[in-house]
Amino acid sequence: MMIFKKTLPRRTFLRGVGATLALPLLDGMLPAFGAPQSSTSPTRVSFVYVPNGIIMNHWTPTVEGAAFDITPILTPLAPYRQKLLVLTGLTANGARALEGEGSGEHARASAAFLTGVHPKKTEGVDLRAGISIDQIAAKELSKGAQLTSLEVAIDSTDVVGTCDTGYSCAYSNTLCWRTATTPIPMENQPRAVFERLFGDSQTTSPAERLAAIEQRKSLLDSVMKEASRLMTGLGPSDQTKLTEFLDATRDVERRIQAACQQSSRELPTMERPVGVPAKFTEHCKLMMDLQVLAYQCDMTRVITFMVGREQNTRVYDELGLSDAFHPLSHHQNDAVKIGKVVQINTLHAQMLAYFLQKMASTADGDGSLLDHSIIVYGSAISDGNLHQHDNLPVLVAGSGSGTLKGGRHLRYPAETPVTNLYLTLMDKLRVPIDRLGDSTGRLDLQGA
Repeated sequence: MMIFKKTLPRRTFLRGVGATLALPLLDGMLPAFGAPQSSTSPTRVSFVYVPNGIIMNHWTPTVEGAAFDITPILTPLAPYRQKLLVLTGLTANGARALEGEGSGEHARASAAFLTGVHPKKTEGVDLRAGISIDQIAAKELSKGAQLTSLEVAIDSTDVVGTCDTGYSCAYSNTLCWRTATTPIPMENQPRAVFERLFGDSQTTSPAERLAAIEQRKSLLDSVMKEASRLMTGLGPSDQTKLTEFLDATRDVERRIQAACQQSSRELPTMERPVGVPAKFTEHCKLMMDLQVLAYQCDMTRVITFMVGREQNTRVYDELGLSDAFHPLSHHQNDAVKIGKVVQINTLHAQMLAYFLQKMASTADGDGSLLDHSIIVYGSAISDGNLHQHDNLPVLVAGSGSGTLKGGRHLRYPAETPVTNLYLTLMDKLRVPIDRLGDSTGRLDLQGA
């Protein structure tokens, strides 16, 4: 066995023309006879949101504990059963209407899910909610990462005006709040996310950005000479890891370029290609692949992903449906409409399964990215037909660097705030926090 005294810095970058590529954790970044690899692998946290509620009797297991049943909507997640905690009984009290306040259930759901705070009802700029838990986590976990956090979405968040009765669209366009009065915009353009992670552009001018892209052709083309130089000094295991990472980056880049070309053909009157894949599943997978790359090269440790805006009217033609999602969620107990919503809910679960598969298959220290992550998936609406905010559909995936034991369904007393879950997870992440929104304490995640 050969032992080298020199190691690569953990924050090693490949630099090219207008591009910077951070590297994943390699064995060569660890000192000889040093601490176990797990100590150098940060724990990441993701929040994944789905809108318009879920058909709860097709989501909620009937059995508690380790013997819980895999329900129809959870079926795509069956391969990751031992990495899942399905949680029942949690409530988003901040999403409920105050006395005399009236409608606005969807806007309040978005605003309250990660804050636990009832938002101010306004159609103007005097917005008010609360600091979201992702931003609280980011302040602590971002030390050593290039980006404090990443906020991504599938639907366009450029909608302005009033999206829910009496509520500004700003409440529906994001889940994330830097302060009580500062919502954080979410990005649904894959190219914009890619360039934020890897690009080095100093301008947002569409013409200049597209010219720069054309000039350098490819991120990897720009940095490949330096990558080849680095590769010669790596061991066989690191060479394999680096090759897999570069291949994954190349694949994501290629798909973004294809989406831009497709969008350019379909929307010739646009100032610049929007670069969004036409199909929901392609768009969702591309955004998830970008998130995996961001974690793999430690660009950020906190990501929030909005799979859909509340009142989402997307038509899931990939499922053979012709009805828009939000109207379907008001099914009025029509069995046919309920069946269609179950299809949509299950498709969302399939996308989560894709993300878990990518995380589980990506090496990270002594395990995988999934081993070193906490992923919260859920919604602030349970029954979309009645706009109920109790008994929410929530699950937690990942091992949290050994702090979480999955493979169970846990049921909590009615009206337990979902914010109690966030406090508990922050303890696992060693993020100091005493209270969030309507929280009342911590949860027992051990169960039976």
